Amino acid sequence: MPAVTADQMREIDRIMVEELHIELVQMMENAGRNLADLAQRRFRPTSVLVIAGVGGNGGGGLVAARHLANRGLAVSVVVSRPESVMTAATAHQFDIVARMELPVVESPVDGDLVIDALIGYSLHGDPRPPAAELIDWMNRRSAPVLSLDAPSGLDVTSGRAGTPCVRATATMTLALAKVGLLRAPESVGELYVADISVPPLAFDRIGIQVGDLFAHDSIVKIAPPRQ
Repeated sequence: MPAVTADQMREIDRIMVEELHIELVQMMENAGRNLADLAQRRFRPTSVLVIAGVGGNGGGGLVAARHLANRGLAVSVVVSRPESVMTAATAHQFDIVARMELPVVESPVDGDLVIDALIGYSLHGDPRPPAAELIDWMNRRSAPVLSLDAPSGLDVTSGRAGTPCVRATATMTLALAKVGLLRAPESVGELYVADISVPPLAFDRIGIQVGDLFAHDSIVKIAPPRQ
């Protein structure tokens, strides 16, 4: 399977939205639904805490919270910053969660599974408060952590773990593996890649041939690279 850098993934996202008119909220829905599926398939929790940031990564986590709640799980949500600073698509997902009256708590609470949806591939430098405190909280817990797209605090191009960086039990990345994830198994844990409905044409336009990656399943487990 090919892997991409953060810059390549940004270009794929741009092609999706600007050239193919596949909106961010559609990709977010696909990401969150697959995240909910993997959470149940891999961990079988009865209670889940979703820790969401204010960007696209947080939006995917909020979608997962909705799907998991709809399936009868006890779901709580922590958001790292107020709704007023969320991106438009993420604020839309938060509004749905609020209208569903899911518990949105100020401080994280223990659950069978923690979903890390704080920071995606847009990280620059080390995480800062309040995200840094939430990462530290996740790392102190014994519950498994499932990260969306990348463990919060990890540079998805270099594989550098920031201070702090989530130590995930498993990571579900989106569309394609990121090169930095393959370089940091101690942060990433088990690595999965999920379909968010990127057409092969989008990959072709940046010179990547993908093939029928999701022909049999919308979530594919990636074997660790040989040492």
